[in-house]
Amino acid sequence: MKRLVVLLCLLVFAQPLLRAQTVSPEEITRAVDYLKKTQAGVLASTKGLSEAQFNFKPAPNRWSVAEVTEHIAAAEDFLMTMIQDKVMKAPARTEVTDVKAIDEFVLQAIPDRSHKVQAPEPLAPTNRFNNPKGSLKHFKASRAKTIQFLKETKDLRAHAVDSPLEKKLDAYEWVLFIAAHSERHTKQINEVKADPNFPKK
Repeated sequence: MKRLVVLLCLLVFAQPLLRAQTVSPEEITRAVDYLKKTQAGVLASTKGLSEAQFNFKPAPNRWSVAEVTEHIAAAEDFLMTMIQDKVMKAPARTEVTDVKAIDEFVLQAIPDRSHKVQAPEPLAPTNRFNNPKGSLKHFKASRAKTIQFLKETKDLRAHAVDSPLEKKLDAYEWVLFIAAHSERHTKQINEVKADPNFPKK
């Protein structure tokens, strides 16, 4: 009898977590709004910059605004390919997970510039888009595809894979990661622009 009561209690308390395995319309709207907001942030932070300003490096081992912009555009493709080829094809998630808490963790941890990390080699700047204008054009096109994927894809909570945050992230959380990543690097752009030696024009 006692075991039955315990089992029933576990089922009752697990229900909110189990129900959270689908993405609500409100969550889709939240993510789309965040993707649009962080896109606007990238564009605003780079608007009107001269060639000298784009290419200024605060130090030999630090990126220029042009390099950061390229990284943002390249990362969007890299992460979306990973979502489609790995996350959505991963084994079905079976464990009960508080996905709402992980959502919030992604939104707090990724934009936090107090923790510096080394970009993976495939995302290091190589001038792959020829110039900052090319990087921004590519970024806008890729972001539109990310938003389309978010709106049209089902089962965004069904699969999850390991992440640099030491937590398994589902496809919805990886999309939040993408938006948060561009917010993180918009902050980096603004740090470069705040350097006392940043060109006036």
